[in-house]
Amino acid sequence: MKISGFTIVRNAIKYNYPVVESITSILPVCDEFIVNAGDSEDGTLDLLRSIKNPKLRIIETIWDMSKGPSVLSEQTNIALGYCTGDWAFYLQTDEVIHEADLPRLKGCMQKFLNDPGVDALRFKWLHFYGSFWRYRIDAGWYQKQDRIIRNNGDIESFGDAFGFRRKDGRPLRSCQTGCLLYHYGWVNSTEDLARRSENAARIGYGDRNKSSTGYGDLHRFPVYFGTHPSVISARLGAHALSRKDRREIDQRFWWHPLRLLRLRYKTGRRVKQKME
Repeated sequence: MKISGFTIVRNAIKYNYPVVESITSILPVCDEFIVNAGDSEDGTLDLLRSIKNPKLRIIETIWDMSKGPSVLSEQTNIALGYCTGDWAFYLQTDEVIHEADLPRLKGCMQKFLNDPGVDALRFKWLHFYGSFWRYRIDAGWYQKQDRIIRNNGDIESFGDAFGFRRKDGRPLRSCQTGCLLYHYGWVNSTEDLARRSENAARIGYGDRNKSSTGYGDLHRFPVYFGTHPSVISARLGAHALSRKDRREIDQRFWWHPLRLLRLRYKTGRRVKQKME
């Protein structure tokens, strides 16, 4: 069994995407990793080259931003086209996998390798918001998505690269991995958040649930008591709001069994929130 990792990236430094952490989080289970590096205005290309792993292959491309959100799926499919594995493991540049889940994920790929009834493997999402210790599960924040697809030429990215579909129009047949995907796109300074929102607006997409001015009162969101992927530890330690939030959580929930056990868990209960 051969596993290809792949992603697309442009202006990772300018918009503070944890692209290095994202890539390195799944490199141990990948036989190759394809990065479609767009024409950036910062040092993204040098940042990618600093990874210095023989599995990494960088494809340099020019992105036509006049195409709007569809440029993202177009470039994702370009990267997918370079993948040579039986499975193609896609991560966006603000998505990270916990190292504890890698054996299970590899086992899932091996289990379904010769099962033509399985097109993709699905993750549960953890959308961290404002703090590394808060996440969103309210309306407008999707909670599951496919990120490992069978690399047989029958599946493609579509739209703004939100997900994948079969080219023949039939439903994508997915199996649950039972693993979490750690999404850190909304744990940033308000300045970084504003820059990202402006960039999203320029190419024609955004979400009214996601504020570009601030995070508001974090206490209204569920608490995450578990561990984070080790590759993200430096960012976690450097994030002042998260440090403050964690101190408050430890004081308020000193008795909570999930805090004591550090279990990686998310609630399945939808939490209704007012529009921001």
